[in-house]
Amino acid sequence: MNNKIRKICTQINKIKFKIEEEQKKLNDLEKQKMELENMEIVQIVRSTKMNTSELSTFLKTYKNSKVLPPITYKQEENSND
Repeated sequence: MNNKIRKICTQINKIKFKIEEEQKKLNDLEKQKMELENMEIVQIVRSTKMNTSELSTFLKTYKNSKVLPPITYKQEENSND
């Protein structure tokens, strides 16, 4: 193999390694985000002080109703982006 090809192959391998590392970081960040979102949901649910059957009934009723969820400031802010 000539030197130019060898150099290009080396660069390709370096870039592939960097991509793998960044993909690992991305996956880790996505996992952290999901864990935080789940914790936030759990906190909200716990704040209702409903037992499991009450919560289940509430969610089923809400799901079957035609009521739209209230728009929060965050949702409005994101829709303007």
